[in-house]
Amino acid sequence: MQADVSPPAFLRLAGNPLRWRLLAELARSDLRVNELCALVDEPQNAVSYHLGRLRTGGLVSMRRSSADGRDSYYRIELPRCAQLLAATGAALHPGLATGPAAPAAGRARATPIRVLFLCTGNSVRSQIAEAFLDAAAAGRVVVASAGSDPKPVHPNTVRVMREYGIDLSGRRSRHLDELTGSHFDYVISLCDKLREICPEFTGSETIHWSIPDPAAEGSRRSSYPAFRAVAADLQTRIHFLVRQLLPAAAAG
Repeated sequence: MQADVSPPAFLRLAGNPLRWRLLAELARSDLRVNELCALVDEPQNAVSYHLGRLRTGGLVSMRRSSADGRDSYYRIELPRCAQLLAATGAALHPGLATGPAAPAAGRARATPIRVLFLCTGNSVRSQIAEAFLDAAAAGRVVVASAGSDPKPVHPNTVRVMREYGIDLSGRRSRHLDELTGSHFDYVISLCDKLREICPEFTGSETIHWSIPDPAAEGSRRSSYPAFRAVAADLQTRIHFLVRQLLPAAAAG
């Protein structure tokens, strides 16, 4: 029987130039279709078609915007991409199986990278993201979080982070106005509604992660399993963020 010599799944999906561009944009930030169309300068029907192919292959997923239910955010599924990339190398030659990230070239920064996480209440999502990055970076990144309408840190936020060995008891929420004038290298919004009103942080790279609010009033996701799902999602995203911010550390 002749061996299967067809290209691996990742190459078939990502090898199309437009799909590769869409993946590259989504690797930076969650985006809506109209934003992707503008970035890749292609009509919506073409972008939607290729997004559909990427969704079918599990490289991209979609969720309704909590700011406007008529809109949707697309996100890249980095764990699935990593899995298929590893299989791609191994399919060509065992020695090409994906290994640790290579150390970044160049000299180390003189000052730590500064990252700000934002959501509406600064009571769940941004607190969890701040805690995960702070723990993973071990002092090599300065991390903060804030909200546009601060609320007390949700008890389930403290509870779910205890499952990861992180104690958030005693944490307070703060208004993003407290950070006016502060510089951050990256400002990451986690809330669709806040993204629409987020003030500009001059000199910052802005990123959006479309994360549902597990504490939303009247939401079916307000049960504790929803907090677990959000924490798991953010842990995965932070894992890849650390590899982006601190590639030399990730290689070790």
